[in-house]
Amino acid sequence: MCGECGYKTASRSRLNEHARIHTGVKPYKCDQCGGSFARKSVLDQHMLLHTGDKPYMCGECGYRTARKANLTQHMTKHTGVKPFKCDQCDYSAAQKSDLDQHMTRHTGDKPYMCEKCGYRTATRSSLSVHKRTHTGVKPYKCDQCDYSAAQKSGLDQHMLLHTGEKPYMCEKCGYRTAYRTTLSQHMSKHTDAKPFKCDQCDYSAARKGTLDRHVRQHTGEKCYVCEDCGYRTALRFYLTIHMRTHTGDKPFKCDQCDYASAQKGDVKRHKATHTGEKQHLCRECGFRTADKSSLSRHIKRKHGLPKHLKEPQTT
Repeated sequence: MCGECGYKTASRSRLNEHARIHTGVKPYKCDQCGGSFARKSVLDQHMLLHTGDKPYMCGECGYRTARKANLTQHMTKHTGVKPFKCDQCDYSAAQKSDLDQHMTRHTGDKPYMCEKCGYRTATRSSLSVHKRTHTGVKPYKCDQCDYSAAQKSGLDQHMLLHTGEKPYMCEKCGYRTAYRTTLSQHMSKHTDAKPFKCDQCDYSAARKGTLDRHVRQHTGEKCYVCEDCGYRTALRFYLTIHMRTHTGDKPFKCDQCDYASAQKGDVKRHKATHTGEKQHLCRECGFRTADKSSLSRHIKRKHGLPKHLKEPQTT
């Protein structure tokens, strides 16, 4: 039995492994990235990120993964069985760990804390990913460009830039996007619900993350910094774009010519040179342009009205 928390096991080796949770000892080291782990089995799984080996395969559809737990979770897609039920809402899950994570939404509990900066989270996996912001480890590599990510989900989203796939669709209007978060943000246009309020002005937002970004306009905080040149910004998105000035990465391509850009908006504006489309309309005088920023300048110069009072209209 563990003298710290009362954990019990019949195996001395498992008790020794468990004790490392309290001591922080991580004797198993990765020789490729410097990561360290409390258990050899976790190191073995980690090494698959470097080798790309995926030994576990689904007999139903051919899906492959590096982890047995991922295969077990995947198999529920074929069976549809979700035996673990939330007693506070109608959520159900195929795995108890998923239910445990869901329950933190009701309790607000965040038991996992980063020892370096105090960041707290509800899930161990989120903490593991967060720690890569300190180590700089990005084990997930793109096979089409030099992009790498700390999370597999980040690489999966990046790959959509190459494929052009937009798997997330709004059931109300047919809008499609490559990102689930973008779809969630889009859905607020249909509900008009903006429960997150700024305590310094009358701004409100549909998402807390959007409000957090807005608040930085009041505080002037620029928490994202480029390690290459010291550039600072309030938004992670802007830092991602900025980093492409160092890497030269231009993932957004025009499908009608060889034009490429580091920003999606640049390609969208460029395509208007092929189509001649001018989708941004001034409500005051009927002026049209292909570029939203051009419309904003037009409104300010010709009508002398702040942008937030004369919102650009897209047709």
